[in-house]
Amino acid sequence: MIGKSKIALLGAALGAAAMFAAPAQAQDFNFSGKQIKLTIGFGFGGTYGQYSRLFAEHLKTQIPGNPNIIVDSRPGAGGLLATNYAARAMPADGLNYLVPPDSAVVVQLMRPKKAKFDMSKFTWIGSANQTNVILVVRSDTGVKKWEDLRNISVPMGSTGLASTSSIMPGLVNNMLGTKMKIVTGYKGSSKTGLSVEQGENRGAAFNWLFWKSKYDRWFQGDKPFARAVLQLGHFKDPELPNVPMMRDVADPKYKPVLEFIGSLGLIGRGLAAPPGTPKGAITVMQTAWEKMIKDPKFQADATKRKLRVVASDAATIQKVVNDAIANTNPDVVAQASKLAYEGAAKH
Repeated sequence: MIGKSKIALLGAALGAAAMFAAPAQAQDFNFSGKQIKLTIGFGFGGTYGQYSRLFAEHLKTQIPGNPNIIVDSRPGAGGLLATNYAARAMPADGLNYLVPPDSAVVVQLMRPKKAKFDMSKFTWIGSANQTNVILVVRSDTGVKKWEDLRNISVPMGSTGLASTSSIMPGLVNNMLGTKMKIVTGYKGSSKTGLSVEQGENRGAAFNWLFWKSKYDRWFQGDKPFARAVLQLGHFKDPELPNVPMMRDVADPKYKPVLEFIGSLGLIGRGLAAPPGTPKGAITVMQTAWEKMIKDPKFQADATKRKLRVVASDAATIQKVVNDAIANTNPDVVAQASKLAYEGAAKH
């Protein structure tokens, strides 16, 4: 018969064992011999494709078991199709992850009937950069500054109504009285950029990372092929000190809307796990992500590919996303939606 003191000691031992076993089990996810898939909502030629392939090459070296990592492209509707897929059908097995569109949170709130996802249910692995959306127009349009767009009608290429390439021009049309015509349907920023280069469109709005990495030559010399005329975000891009921010030229009454829309730039290019992903896999991936971001080889390769790294850890980006979803005033969302989508359709 076991005495009370021995029972107490046994209970304490079992409790301690359980306490120490729980974290071990939480991290016990074996990636050895496995294949991880990163899904993007755009083509491979743009920055989503470029960053995703960079992640695939370097992240696997930081994950125990050295799994193979591939990138899957599901373009359409400005990233909306891929994000809906990730929320509703992507296997939550620890081997599948989404590279979310930077507009995901904004679109979730502005287009709830189309967005079949809740980004606060995703778990972030990390983000590799922050960026502003830049309105770029070909020089042969006669546009030298954004004010010229009030008198010159310019066709602007777009990947879909859920993307920044529609949202920003729509806002500019409504807030600043410009006359841009938004042409949707292009499968990714790379094909949209090509349409501008070939003259099918005369401008577009994408993040500066895209413009810089793909079309840096456009902005060189005394007679540049195209000009950056306006930027949308929280902070002015250090490479574009003379390009005005929308918040500085728009009526102050639009400040809450611009702060809300500008939050998309903080999301940048990162990685998120779909709802239900095992915690053990998430822990391993978040640890590997932080090691990758700090790895000199990763940083050197990013620089070689002209991809800027301004990283945010999982906790930081999760807070940005969750706070935006939980705390944004519904009236601000309704106003932003009206301004963006009416502005996109009116010309």
